[in-house]
Amino acid sequence: MSEAYESKKVSSRRGDPKKGAQAHKNAYAFHANKSSKITKKIALMPVGGLCEKCVEVIMWRKKFKKYKPLSQMKKCVTCEQRAIKDAYHVMCTKCAGEKNVCAKCQESREIVPTNIKTEKELVQEQVELERLLSGMNERERRSYIRQMERKTKKGEDDEDNEAKDKEEGSDDDEDEDDEDEDSDEDEDSEDEKK
Repeated sequence: MSEAYESKKVSSRRGDPKKGAQAHKNAYAFHANKSSKITKKIALMPVGGLCEKCVEVIMWRKKFKKYKPLSQMKKCVTCEQRAIKDAYHVMCTKCAGEKNVCAKCQESREIVPTNIKTEKELVQEQVELERLLSGMNERERRSYIRQMERKTKKGEDDEDNEAKDKEEGSDDDEDEDDEDEDSDEDEDSEDEKK
């Protein structure tokens, strides 16, 4: 009778007994359509009030076109008010700030600072820029605008160049050592001539 109640071992493996490589592999990496208005709009949306892990998740979603912005405001889980404007957040910025937690995962981790400017600050900057430009003549105005454009382009290029510099950093150090040795040899030869 005890044999009837014994548990039977069942295989947890399904399907083909042979385990192989994955069936579907991408031939090339995914790149979102950069000229798309929706992609540009989503990329410009600020990510704020989140921990580092959640920021990375949101940035991944934006990069691979998985980010879906909210069409209307969402209800906060703590104050029950329709105050959430950002997708994937579960708490409004006010409640998350009071509790000092991430607005997405609700964990008390360090919040990543963001450079989110309010509409009032943007309008104020625009007014100051217009006031500054109105005091200049045409030539000065155009040169100032060109300099501003160069700074924005340089800022984008600097981020790309930093990664390249890190890779090439070890090569540069070797080159500098070679140059120092060459200059020492030149000085020795000049001393011998005298």
